[in-house]
Amino acid sequence: MCDLSPVMDLKALLQRFDGRSRFLVHALHLGATGANNAQTVFNKQRRCDPDFTLTPFLETLCQQEAYVREDSLVLKPLVCLFSEDFKRNLLCFLHLIHPGLPKDSVLHLLQCLTQDDRENQWACALIKQLLRDIEGTKKGTLLTSNCTETLKSLCARFRDANAKGRWASCFEGLKTEGKETDVSVLYQKKRKSDNMDHDGDAHEDRQSKRVKMDFSPNKEQERLTEEEEHKMRATQQNQSAASVSQAHSDLLGSSKNLPDHMKAAIPVIKELLDTESEWDESSVSALKVFHECDPDEVEVLCSLLCLSEASEQSLPQFCSCLLELSPDLSHSTASAVITHLLLHKIVSLAEPASRCLVTAVTSLCTRYPRPTCQALIEPVLRKGQTGSAQAELLCRLVVDCLEPHHRLLVFRTILGVFWNESVLSVIHALLDSKLDLSEEDFSVFTDQLCSQSPHFSKSMKFAKMLLSVLTKYQSHVNPACHHTLSSCLSFNETFLKKSLQAALKRISL
Repeated sequence: MCDLSPVMDLKALLQRFDGRSRFLVHALHLGATGANNAQTVFNKQRRCDPDFTLTPFLETLCQQEAYVREDSLVLKPLVCLFSEDFKRNLLCFLHLIHPGLPKDSVLHLLQCLTQDDRENQWACALIKQLLRDIEGTKKGTLLTSNCTETLKSLCARFRDANAKGRWASCFEGLKTEGKETDVSVLYQKKRKSDNMDHDGDAHEDRQSKRVKMDFSPNKEQERLTEEEEHKMRATQQNQSAASVSQAHSDLLGSSKNLPDHMKAAIPVIKELLDTESEWDESSVSALKVFHECDPDEVEVLCSLLCLSEASEQSLPQFCSCLLELSPDLSHSTASAVITHLLLHKIVSLAEPASRCLVTAVTSLCTRYPRPTCQALIEPVLRKGQTGSAQAELLCRLVVDCLEPHHRLLVFRTILGVFWNESVLSVIHALLDSKLDLSEEDFSVFTDQLCSQSPHFSKSMKFAKMLLSVLTKYQSHVNPACHHTLSSCLSFNETFLKKSLQAALKRISL
């Protein structure tokens, strides 16, 4: 028994753990990056020993520890004696790797954390979220009881148009350094901030609104009537329309700097896009303006042509005319055109791309592969919203349109983005194309597989992708990668696990 404060020093805590677990304890104390650092340490330990588990580490955290508090002997789980930063990092770390951990051990640790006297709302929310992940349910709420009651009270105030106190009452009970917050001070600060952001008519409109929404509970002041609320909404709509109009005016202002022959080409091209007319040689001649634009002029021209709003039916002819231009478009011009013309359409896909869109994308990708990779494929992947429709189109581009060195460019991009089932399809398509991976590329890839494997333990796509790696890239597997891949397989829970293990054993080092 030690005479310790509820938060023990690190040196005393480390004595409770074995050698390997101490590295994790150190990593989890490294501030905001603690969870990621711990995952890196854990992955390295798994590579060195695929049979390594966190069971001893979790059991030690759950052990009862005695300490003296206020002249009385108290027993608490060891994890409760750590700092708040450590516990927060621990919960985030468990969230990253829990699919590969013994469920009972994690649940026991979470139960121990609930015995903590020093209640922390973030820790409570993380515990509830982890319980949801483990149990595969969304029952309950992540909000504390106090937060729930406060929200209910606020909602009730907003619904009741006749409630007294108005906005000022929302701040009741707030305290700053032991003193009640002065609502009038908060209001004055908000007014000062708003006044610095706006001027002119918008300033006057907002000032009038603030007068109507005064915090003072003076009975002589009345609530906003429905008529006034309608006026407020109308004012907001007018301001929104004004901002759109201003943006359009700015665009028109920029267009004044365009040469006359560029201005003359705009209505010709726009009419062809809008009416879906037949394109001819004169149409190709109109598109030659893209050869004469600098980067700023290209942006203005694409915006004035409203390429992002062009109908999909008009895309094949437009792209066909672009491809007839000689010489080819510069890299920057091609990138700008591809971004304006295709990016929004592909990101917003909710179902398989239409024949017209596929034709347009594949034709431009074949002629301008690098601009397509940088202006289209990479942004779609980095937005983190790659769905099945986007993945299907990207797989087609990878297989049909890109050369090996461009596929490698996409592969390197995909190693740094969020992975989901759809992204796995793109990776699998890249692997099936037999990428020419360097030793460094393959090492980075296996590290990423190791990090992602807990999240895809039951994914058949992930398992099939691993099988493709083990069968088609055997020559790339060195001893370090062999350990990493062995660690990946330990998380797998699909019926392909035995096939994966057999494939790994067949690789001679």
